[in-house]
Amino acid sequence: MIHLYGTIEGISYEYKFLLPNLNTYDDLSKGIRNASYFIYNKNDDKFAVSWWVSPKRTRSYPYTRIYNTLQFKEGKIVTIIPVIKDEGYDGDRDFIQWDTVSLMSLLNVYVIVGYYEKAQKNPNFQNKITSQEFDYRYLEEKFDELSKYRSDSLHWNINEISNIKQLAEKAVQSYEKISDELKIKMHNHKSALKRIEKVMKDAIAFRDYSRQLSKKAQYREGATIQPKEMIYGRKAIIDIKNYLGGIYHFTVDEVFLNFEASKMCLVEAKHSISSPLPKEEDIKDGLLKMILYTNLKDLYYDSEKQNKVKINQIKPILRLTNVGTKLTNEDYKLLKSLIEEANANHFEILINEKKVNALVNDIPELIDFKC
Repeated sequence: MIHLYGTIEGISYEYKFLLPNLNTYDDLSKGIRNASYFIYNKNDDKFAVSWWVSPKRTRSYPYTRIYNTLQFKEGKIVTIIPVIKDEGYDGDRDFIQWDTVSLMSLLNVYVIVGYYEKAQKNPNFQNKITSQEFDYRYLEEKFDELSKYRSDSLHWNINEISNIKQLAEKAVQSYEKISDELKIKMHNHKSALKRIEKVMKDAIAFRDYSRQLSKKAQYREGATIQPKEMIYGRKAIIDIKNYLGGIYHFTVDEVFLNFEASKMCLVEAKHSISSPLPKEEDIKDGLLKMILYTNLKDLYYDSEKQNKVKINQIKPILRLTNVGTKLTNEDYKLLKSLIEEANANHFEILINEKKVNALVNDIPELIDFKC
């Protein structure tokens, strides 16, 4: 397993790929019920808002939702994350992690940690709920605070972390009420409170425990090639530090190292089985990694002979893989937009094992890839 270490001092990035028009809502609950990302008018302020279905970042493309708000320039960018999501005894239960909040600080996104208070019974399972809804009154209060807040996202997010324990207790109380009303068996609430007590005594304990969980998940992912993935290089794990004091643990899908040039290619791969290109949501999920990789100031790797060898050239790459399906005219339009973003931010695009060299009459010219 290749182990990498990187540093980021700040984020500079141009957003060009299929940027959506954000619908505007004056009612927060209506916005959340109707859109995954939107502009919210509140107290003569504007917010670009996204929200997470679950605190686990591998569900429902939360990175894609955030990406779609990052180009907003008229006010604060906000994402709403549930502190806990319990789907019932027959479903999953996920907890928010510190690294998620810390990463949002890195992207200058203000986090509002919320909790679900209403749900419906899932008709397909005996002990599972669906259609969960936030406590909108609480979220409105947080937006009132944010309207008056004049400091940066880092300090706001640290304050949010300090309230995690109280919010988790409210979440557990809400799930107890949902359980009684719907006659649904939920996960053990006492164990949830014990876990909350263990990791939420203060921000540092919560952070350290979450990083430990993140690290375990990172190594599991790094050691496993999923059946849907088409991997041409070697997997790696990367620890990224930044000036905010955050440490971010990620898995790099593929790493190519050119020893002679002291150059490393960091590849984020997105795959499609039934269509010529991956879905737009998958590509945008990959672009969030490009935001990080293109802003790496330093990069080191552990070698067999010595620790932390410095890489002089870093080349981020987004690889789009498929099973040989021909591209359509719509795919070419998508690629054109993606190439504009790649050129503006100095990363490369691969289609399977070929590098997109240029657009010739709106058609990508493909050449052999070499790191």
